Amino acid sequence: MRKRILAVVAFTFLLVSCSSQQQPAAPEASKAVEAPKPRDEWRRFPRAEIVDTKVIDNNLMGKPFMPGGTLGRYKTGAAEYEMFVAKTASPDEATILLVDWKKALADSKLVSSFGGYSGTDAGRPIFVFTKGAWIAGVAGLPQKEAEPKASLLAAYLD
Repeated sequence: MRKRILAVVAFTFLLVSCSSQQQPAAPEASKAVEAPKPRDEWRRFPRAEIVDTKVIDNNLMGKPFMPGGTLGRYKTGAAEYEMFVAKTASPDEATILLVDWKKALADSKLVSSFGGYSGTDAGRPIFVFTKGAWIAGVAGLPQKEAEPKASLLAAYLD
């Protein structure tokens, strides 16, 4: 008789504990997963003529396809220009971003000696290239002036 009562009590306890009440969702599940903030890569920029550097959380250079990265502002005489770098997860991802830049630039042309593209964005000249998992570029200088600056920038990227 005790076994029956114990079995009935255990079964009742089991039914009560498995009620159909909805539990509130965990607050962590409702938050969207955010991409990690980019590192400040100020050391990747040539120091000559630099004015400052700034970390951009996302949409580097105002492009929705670009991740966050670091932007360096430069001034030489009357000319002002910018250099930018962003590290991607892989060289393949950097190459995909380079193709996106090709599509975004007006009158884009391949610079085969460098493996990058040159063109204009909103009337401003831009030279963009990859090196390993890095996507980088020079904005505000014509291609002939941007190439040596880009070459120097590439030397600072691993």
